[in-house]
Amino acid sequence: MGFHTHYAVSGRQGRVLVVDDESSIRKPVKLTLTKAGYEVVEAQDGEQAIKVLNSDDNPLMVDTILCDIQMPKINGIDAIAYFRTQYPTVPVVVMTGYPDVDLAVTLMKQGVRDYLVKPVSKEKLLTVISEAVDNHVILAGQFVA
Repeated sequence: MGFHTHYAVSGRQGRVLVVDDESSIRKPVKLTLTKAGYEVVEAQDGEQAIKVLNSDDNPLMVDTILCDIQMPKINGIDAIAYFRTQYPTVPVVVMTGYPDVDLAVTLMKQGVRDYLVKPVSKEKLLTVISEAVDNHVILAGQFVA
């Protein structure tokens, strides 16, 4: 019975799916995370994020989903509901430019790990993502026979 992690898959710190319709947000976030050793997959809205996750016969393994709320097509609320149902072990971190206390509480009750308000400092982003990825790796280890 070995301790299984996703590190072997990517050979990096972990894989993060960044979902945001603004490339001006996605690009610096991707740069920050990539420099820190994460593999980053981008999606511009909830619909694309769901497609990315379900792209092949095997769902794409990600260690954390960083998701915006205000997006066209499928917004963050609907996308997060989908992620929580389909991928319950994958931590979701919300990143929004429109903080809403009631929404934050609702999302936390749905199992969202953290709620970040844009602009997010690099330090804060890396701390939150690191904790979420570590949490996922520990959880993933529990499900391996």
